[in-house]
Amino acid sequence: MTPAITGASGSAYALRLLEQLLIFEQHVNLLISKPGQIVLGMETDLELSSQPAKIQQQLSDHYQLSDPSRLAVYGRDQWTAPIASGSGISRAMVVCPCTTGTLASIANGQSKDLLERAADVTIKEQKKLILVVRETPLSAIHLEHMLKLARLGAVIMPANPGFYLGVENVSDLVDFVVARILDHLDIEHNLTSRWGIKEI
Repeated sequence: MTPAITGASGSAYALRLLEQLLIFEQHVNLLISKPGQIVLGMETDLELSSQPAKIQQQLSDHYQLSDPSRLAVYGRDQWTAPIASGSGISRAMVVCPCTTGTLASIANGQSKDLLERAADVTIKEQKKLILVVRETPLSAIHLEHMLKLARLGAVIMPANPGFYLGVENVSDLVDFVVARILDHLDIEHNLTSRWGIKEI
């Protein structure tokens, strides 16, 4: 599984998703853009190193991983990473949150760094690509990029939480969005209740 964090607001979504992937014992190949690191520092008290190996250690400690080998963190220019190749790509990639700049780069196949390359490989190998876009309002340019990627099979999932399950705090809204991501990854979870299903 390859989660990627870019510089849009929404660090809470990214960290909750990462936590859930690790809880459900997914092998995680994490990518964080430089703007993503900056926003993480602004929105949370998690100050990450600029070095992938140190980030890997910091997050392993943060999530208290009993098996740190399940988390690998790669740098933007680490072209030898498995996820840069179709023979080593994960079964799914989630860009959460996804800036509209990243959206544009992926839509146009630019592959300027490992994150964009991994997304390009995910598309060409016909694996699942989920883009949790964080922007409002959306311009015609953004919508055209979304349409282009949706036609290629990507799941466009703007971070728009629902209120119909009952909301008591911000974490409920975060869990709503992360639950929808996990649903599309076919990962069972208990973050939210199901519509129309009463708990006994």
